[in-house]
Amino acid sequence: MQNMSFNDTPESFIRHRQKRYAEEDTSPTTTRELNGWYSYAIAAEVFAVVAVGLFLPVTLEQLPRERGVLFSDREKPCVAPPVGSGNPGEPHRLSVRGNDEQCIVSFLGREVTTTSFAMYTTSAAVLVQAVTLICFSSFADHGPYRKKMLSIFAYTGSIVSALFMLVSPSVYFLAPFLVIVGVTCLGCSFTLLNAFLPLLVANSSSETPDKLPRSSSSSDAPPDYELESLNPDTTMLKRHPTDPDKLSMDLTRSSQISSRGVGLGYAAAVFFQFLSIALLIIFDKTSIAKGNPTLPMRIILFLVGIWWAAFTIPTLLWLRPRPGPPLPSKSTLGFSSRQDKKSFLFYTSFSLKAFWHTLQKAFRLRQVLIFLSAWFLLSDAIATISGTAVLFARTELHMSTIPVVFLSITSIAFAMIGAFAWPRIASRYSLTPKTVLMFCVAALEIIPLYGLLGFIPFIKKIGIGGMQQAWEIYPVGVLHGMAMGGISSYARSVYAPLIPEGSEAAFFALYAVTDKGSSAFGPALVGWIVDRAGTIRPAFGFLAVLVVLPMPLLWWLNVEQGREDAGSLVDGESRYTVVEEDFSIGDEDDEYLDDEHELRI
Repeated sequence: MQNMSFNDTPESFIRHRQKRYAEEDTSPTTTRELNGWYSYAIAAEVFAVVAVGLFLPVTLEQLPRERGVLFSDREKPCVAPPVGSGNPGEPHRLSVRGNDEQCIVSFLGREVTTTSFAMYTTSAAVLVQAVTLICFSSFADHGPYRKKMLSIFAYTGSIVSALFMLVSPSVYFLAPFLVIVGVTCLGCSFTLLNAFLPLLVANSSSETPDKLPRSSSSSDAPPDYELESLNPDTTMLKRHPTDPDKLSMDLTRSSQISSRGVGLGYAAAVFFQFLSIALLIIFDKTSIAKGNPTLPMRIILFLVGIWWAAFTIPTLLWLRPRPGPPLPSKSTLGFSSRQDKKSFLFYTSFSLKAFWHTLQKAFRLRQVLIFLSAWFLLSDAIATISGTAVLFARTELHMSTIPVVFLSITSIAFAMIGAFAWPRIASRYSLTPKTVLMFCVAALEIIPLYGLLGFIPFIKKIGIGGMQQAWEIYPVGVLHGMAMGGISSYARSVYAPLIPEGSEAAFFALYAVTDKGSSAFGPALVGWIVDRAGTIRPAFGFLAVLVVLPMPLLWWLNVEQGREDAGSLVDGESRYTVVEEDFSIGDEDDEYLDDEHELRI
């Protein structure tokens, strides 16, 4: 066999790439497949927004509150029957706003405030999520595991959400463990969903997917290569990622698909929020909620789990598996028998080794490192602001559950508007995805700066400004939503072109580990601040610094250079594979695949 030149025609280039493994799916992306991808955004975004963003923090704070004592008076319970009333479960009303409103509860042998109880749980959840991604996500780039793992995480998470129905204040210590499992499943499933995005974009064309011509196999090519009969210009662009026109086209498509997915997910979350308000109003008119304040929220979490499971079904039916190369089965990990592939130790060792190789690839891609460093800081700020805002409204502004739900609806509704509006704004003013992302980060910085105004003496004296009044948090929610709509849509669109082809799931796992791993620090630090200060407001200073840190890194990011670097890395690895292929003549097919994969991993 002759060595293949990488200056050959696009058709020969594709044919060589196809021969690496027979299961590769390069069929055109269809509207049906896109709808399957969007469906999971609708399914899981409800849990992300309604549960993780609102009801889980509130439930985590309320469950131990009913068993806790006041920060200022350890002899007085936080929840007690009002004077002259025999109704249990009514919240203890305090006439003075201040540090004494925080509650203390014992957990794992130490005293923590109920606010920090929720924040520490969030930190633990994202940390476990990061470890899980490191241990298992590498399988998503091999065989059909990407879609299979997506379904496993989706249905495990939906079951966990439904199980909150059974958690009462007497067993509040079980809630953090359910939250950890649920958040881990959410993050891992979204990572797997994001890993489909570069594949959907790469297999798209300038025409509507459903209108793409159906090709016929050439006389000397098997059916697997019918993509060769497509428009040559489209094919050439698909296989030469460093082409400037291809980059521009991919960025536009990626932004459009990503924005629509975020927008539909937020729309579903807004709808479910209104449903939640209706349920809360119904429960408020009964005596059930008075005796058990967390019951309505736990019922809503149960319904969130049902929603998550139901809307995952179209994803399983319509989203193509887009399998990757087979898993290795030889001595790369120290196993001598193919039967060892079935062992847990083999899979864990392979995933850890694969993750390490992904890190090594990332260190060779300077623009990837710049983006991930910026995303590490930005995602921590986002997670901390979102969780802190709900608890601030609850404990500092004394907002009840229904006003807090309206706050969440305000934020999510404008996030949905932002997800659809930012692409139009970018098109109108010719803004690059990176520029849009920087604008959104700058808008996010306004939130903690406004909260710090509450420390200025004359503003504090007049009692308005710096989020001293409950109504002030709603305009902040509008700003937060618009910023988040852009960040959620454009962050992965900026990152996707930087990924080497064939390593989508592994690099999006690295993206998620950077995201969720960093998010363990911010909430924990806010919890530490609250434990010592007895109030959340000092955390605004920490958040103001955290939000502004990624801006210089985003400014330095060069997406065009990153795309070129990724293409060069893939070309270099492919050349190495071709050379190795020359020495595998006469070997069995599975042996060839194993040898090749040893080089690619």
